[in-house]
Amino acid sequence: MRGFGRCLAPLVVLATPAAGQEFDPASLDLPALIECRADVPTYNDFALWLSSAPGAVETLGWKEVASANPFLSQYELPAKIRVFNRETGSIVFTAAGPMAVLDGVAAPELAKELDVMAVFSTPQKFLGEKAVFQSTEESEGLTFSTDVKLNVSTVESHPGKTLAGCSYTLEIK
Repeated sequence: MRGFGRCLAPLVVLATPAAGQEFDPASLDLPALIECRADVPTYNDFALWLSSAPGAVETLGWKEVASANPFLSQYELPAKIRVFNRETGSIVFTAAGPMAVLDGVAAPELAKELDVMAVFSTPQKFLGEKAVFQSTEESEGLTFSTDVKLNVSTVESHPGKTLAGCSYTLEIK
């Protein structure tokens, strides 16, 4: 559980303490969170619970895996899940959301399947994203920008793997 908190610090600051306490682990739809089929409040409730509830990782049956990447917290799942028409038993969390760790598919190939545009593409590194939901609202002199983006990437710390998942961000200006 140590690693998850460092990855979520920017997002969890925006959530209220009560939100995480109300999360029901039985309601977790991890594939929906990874595939961008959830909204920002749903992700925030889950992320706050996972980062602050004692024994949350154990409750889910996840096992934390040491990651060579300080920006990713990695977990092995107790059973495989199906995301993007593939199975995986391993996930990572970035500062903004969950990603599946996938074998057997190249990042550019998966990005094409998911209609994700490449932002950066070389033989050594791939990074692509697609906006799934964006909104901006103003209230009491503040601007709230919400973004949900589908991401496909490779990272040096996970050679031969493709990471695919969702980022959920809420920015207050």
